[in-house]
Amino acid sequence: MNVKRNIIFTLERRKKNNVLVTDNIPIRMRVIYGGNRIEFSTGYRIDESKWDVDKQRIKNGCTNKLKQSSSEINGDLLKYYTDIQNIFKEFEVKDISPTPEQLKTAFTKRNKVNNSEETESEKPAATFMNVFDEFLKECGKQNNWTDSTYEKFAAVKTHLTNFNSNLTFEVLDESGLTEYVEYLRGKKNLRNSTIGKQIGFLKWFLRWAFKKGHHNNNAFESFKPKLKNTPKKVIFLTWDELNKLRDYKIPATKQYLERVRDVFLFTCFTGLRYSDVYNLKTSDIKDNHIEITTVKTADSLIIELNNHSKSILEKYKDVHFENNKVLPVITNQKMNDYLKELAELAEINEPVGETYYKGNKRIDEVAPKYALLGTHAGRRTFICNALSLGIPPQVVMKWTGHSDYKAMKPYIDIADEIKVSAMEKFNQL
Repeated sequence: MNVKRNIIFTLERRKKNNVLVTDNIPIRMRVIYGGNRIEFSTGYRIDESKWDVDKQRIKNGCTNKLKQSSSEINGDLLKYYTDIQNIFKEFEVKDISPTPEQLKTAFTKRNKVNNSEETESEKPAATFMNVFDEFLKECGKQNNWTDSTYEKFAAVKTHLTNFNSNLTFEVLDESGLTEYVEYLRGKKNLRNSTIGKQIGFLKWFLRWAFKKGHHNNNAFESFKPKLKNTPKKVIFLTWDELNKLRDYKIPATKQYLERVRDVFLFTCFTGLRYSDVYNLKTSDIKDNHIEITTVKTADSLIIELNNHSKSILEKYKDVHFENNKVLPVITNQKMNDYLKELAELAEINEPVGETYYKGNKRIDEVAPKYALLGTHAGRRTFICNALSLGIPPQVVMKWTGHSDYKAMKPYIDIADEIKVSAMEKFNQL
């Protein structure tokens, strides 16, 4: 059975003296399915001006009256969304469409909504998952996590819950951790590289909980599963491919791709991450350079502008975007989809081989380059082409914010390969 549903986060409309209230409004989660419409309290409030209606989330960098950050609140909203989806899936496995009462009961069991009126006796006990939620709130707030980081940890929690719904810290000794790896490999059929990341995230949580005194099981410190891996493929555009993409004449029926191309090219000529281009404001643009504090690492960077990046900024200088943004950046997911479409049209189709492992099984796949392109390829394109032009790594690192040589080494190796290939062209003369 597949229960069609719609999960919406919205502000509760209230009137005071016949005037709509716009400040400190409750955020509600609305679930619509099978003719039912159920409202859940999230326990959070926010001003209407700080709410993004399209994303159904609080705008980045905003806080509410209780000084709760957008990262913290949006992380919980994502958790509630994931919980509702998982509840539906559990009923679907049993071929049941839950009643509103069953849905509410199941959701209540999973969550004790953050509520200022909650008494000490009503607070949830310090179970494994309660502590995990505490970890998300504290570390998310301290490290100013992005939505993507919260999504990664939501996946971690889902895997752990499905592995053992009554999980305890004691279960995760060396034997339990090994069993969890086998679960991720066998039941979830994950790649070794993905399993490694999942174990890394889990260790982060267990280390935090150990230091907080929630448990005394330190088996995680010495646990290092043997997972065959290969270096991750660096997907980037060569100069020829970059020019091919830039010069491609976009059909009249697909003009929506033009802005996607402009934004992507801007990352190719500045080395900025998608998140930083998304947040780039007019105040960040100076005469001949950009001054920004990066979203991911909070680095303060000065990036000089070249003719290519300048021309893109010039193209949009008289266009007004919301929140004083500089460029027409859409959501990361949509941009990734459109970028693949654009690159396919421009025939960026060089076969790219990728090797990975699932357990001891080696898997080799080949795909056209356009199918592997994403927004981060722009940053990689900038780094690889800058190094191939002979720009010293330490200069490139000042632009990109990389703090150590190790992170740059894969790009330097690629630049060396490009130089060897270029020299070989002399042999054809």
